Amino acid sequence: MPKAIIIGAGPAGISAALYIKRAGMDVTVISSKGGALLKAEHIENYYGFPEGISGAQLYENGIMSAKRLNADFVEGEAVSLSYDGKFLVRAAGREYPADAVLLATGASRLAPPVSGISEFEGRGVSYCAVCDGFFFRSKAVGVLGSGEYALNEANELLPLAASVTVFTNGEQPAVKFPAEVGVVTEKIKCLGGDDILRFAELENGEKVGINGMFIAYKTAGSTALARKIGAAADSGRIKVNENMQTSVKGLYAAGDCTGGLLQISKAVYEGAKAGTEIIKYLKNL
Repeated sequence: MPKAIIIGAGPAGISAALYIKRAGMDVTVISSKGGALLKAEHIENYYGFPEGISGAQLYENGIMSAKRLNADFVEGEAVSLSYDGKFLVRAAGREYPADAVLLATGASRLAPPVSGISEFEGRGVSYCAVCDGFFFRSKAVGVLGSGEYALNEANELLPLAASVTVFTNGEQPAVKFPAEVGVVTEKIKCLGGDDILRFAELENGEKVGINGMFIAYKTAGSTALARKIGAAADSGRIKVNENMQTSVKGLYAAGDCTGGLLQISKAVYEGAKAGTEIIKYLKNL
């Protein structure tokens, strides 16, 4: 039976999961618990809760609704998305195949405020090791991040690059990196070069020579995952049509990652729309 994977367990992702399960189809929700909803102490402007409700409780209510319908859940961070006839999501140390994928992890996280990141985009700064690693074969590259996402990007680059250095930008590494990966914990002052990226200058004045810097800061948001298989995105927002479909067939996006009004009601609608469209798509396979 065709299968859908939803990345994100917020209002958009759970709304889609409810529709897909009620249609009798298999769906797996992959999520590392978190997101904007859990940070909302009290929600008073949402339908059906006259006394208001905490974001955490609304989140848990959504999870319970989907589990009641026997939706599968995987707790872990989705660090990679690829497509080769089927979609393949890497999370929690495993790979999960799917016929359709919904990205619903909320608004993209911003890169750290390091001077030179935007200036060298496309000239050494990349957001996707799978997409661009080939262009840096036999060169020195860096990965900006400190967690699972950074580890995944470093592992993708190791077989290609002459050297891989992880820059944690002042944070302590949250995971253990392979012995062949260099780790720099000093904060980055700026990225520099001429027509292309040449180095990362640290706050202590040291310059580390690199030809590429792959941004893998915090977790892989929806936009970062979409970029990995060439889905159109602009200014941190995934571009979708009226059916919540991206420029890649079978890949959908819903919620804050599509921009517009960043409200629960909008995310629920988009999740429902994406869910119904995924049902149609899977039925036609």
